[in-house]
Amino acid sequence: MEVSRRRFLSIGPAGVLGGSALGFDLTESIKVKQRLRIEGATLSHSLCPYCAVGCSLIAYTRKAANGRTELLQIEGDPDSPVNEGTLCPKGATSLQLAVSGRRVAQPLYRAPGAAEWTKVSWEFTLDRLARNIKASRDATFVTQDAEGNVVNRCEGIAFAGGAAFSSEEGYLATKLMRGLGLVHLEQQARV
Repeated sequence: MEVSRRRFLSIGPAGVLGGSALGFDLTESIKVKQRLRIEGATLSHSLCPYCAVGCSLIAYTRKAANGRTELLQIEGDPDSPVNEGTLCPKGATSLQLAVSGRRVAQPLYRAPGAAEWTKVSWEFTLDRLARNIKASRDATFVTQDAEGNVVNRCEGIAFAGGAAFSSEEGYLATKLMRGLGLVHLEQQARV
């Protein structure tokens, strides 16, 4: 069968759907149905935890066989006047914040000179962290600058907040660090 350009354009959409005009049999591929991962899931509305913009999220959850609720998907809410269904790169990865398989579940410690990380308790971690902060602060605390002005600052410790911080966590961390006298503060949330 010879198909002219005009004939091709006139049967184009119908031909692609039917397939027979161009010699393709698409009937089998049309019959294929996929089961969506979120099919039958409970839909919940929420807010993105990262910044103060207030982007709306839709979370899809389902009861697992063991009775626990599992989080299946998080996406932007298209009905939101704030974000209209779009999310920034951090908001788009909020599912990983909740259920990432790469998340470290407990503190790990690598002793000086060791090649391997070992699991340690939270008590060990917090005690070691507090001792190191105190030692660094005591060694680098400046009470007066070169002109004799009282400055009371710690110049030997810097703090970098994580992009996964919520606004509240960032505020609390900043207050804590300022209370220790730190002046070198940075926040990754400015990405």
